[in-house]
Amino acid sequence: MILRLCALLSIPALLPAADDPWAKVKDLKSGQELRIIRKGVPRPVLAQYDDLTDDHLMVVMKNEQQAIPRAEVDRIDARPIQTKSRVKVESKSETKDPEPSRSRPNETSAPTTNSTSNVVMSGKPDFETVYRRTASVPKSTPN
Repeated sequence: MILRLCALLSIPALLPAADDPWAKVKDLKSGQELRIIRKGVPRPVLAQYDDLTDDHLMVVMKNEQQAIPRAEVDRIDARPIQTKSRVKVESKSETKDPEPSRSRPNETSAPTTNSTSNVVMSGKPDFETVYRRTASVPKSTPN
């Protein structure tokens, strides 16, 4: 009974964050790569995340800080932060013992070793949507 009561009381505390998709943008890390789709602009803007206020998204574009009004933002996509290196080195080594020669039984030869190395570069991770403007629901007026 007490567990149910605690669960019910904690639900309202979670609701404000769930109602405001703008709050999810606050979880981004400074410097994270963003793709911002603005209202009325045909091409997305690529920028680095800097800060967020209730009314503006602060980004860095071409080493210049800019504030984009929240009212102009239709969608924000963020590239996940990479924890692993994009460069992967692959090495393979193979040692082959010599086969004894039938024509010269007393002669010995050394084993041979073949080694190969490759460097593989992976691409950046895809963007993930972190904010999408929601259609505002008009408030109903009592009759």
